[in-house]
Amino acid sequence: MEIATSIPGFRIRKASIEDCSSILGFIAELAEYEKLSHELVATIPILEESLFGEKPYAEVLIGEFKEIAVSYALYFHNFSTFTGRPGIYLEDIYVKPAMRGKGFGKSLLSYLAKLAVDNKFTRVEWSVLDWNKPSIQFYRSIGAEPMEGWTVQRLDGDALSNFAEKFS
Repeated sequence: MEIATSIPGFRIRKASIEDCSSILGFIAELAEYEKLSHELVATIPILEESLFGEKPYAEVLIGEFKEIAVSYALYFHNFSTFTGRPGIYLEDIYVKPAMRGKGFGKSLLSYLAKLAVDNKFTRVEWSVLDWNKPSIQFYRSIGAEPMEGWTVQRLDGDALSNFAEKFS
């Protein structure tokens, strides 16, 4: 599936299992940019299983400029009990540094908004590191607002395992 955009030479397509190497490359670049490379443990086999296995847990869009992959967005569906409808949670959006400022990221995000509207979803949500001022400014420019009063919580690693053991 290919989606034409208004940007000459730029198209969006749904990723396939053959893209896992590129997807992992994008993830590694994003992890480096976010200063989180030490947390990266994903591998091509893990991505193949998680994204294209029997039960895919997320979807990936690839942005191509002149048939070269330059950006990606990885997302999954969430659900709002307050609206009674699903939404999209954008886990990652990334554009290669040399390709930034051309509208590719905005096009990917706009396409996700269109997917949400077309499917009667009520929101698209994501997290951003508070030091990432360029991204925050961009998100404000498209109308996104911070969720005041909400803080992301995470249970992982030993804490996750230890708490799971407490189930009886």
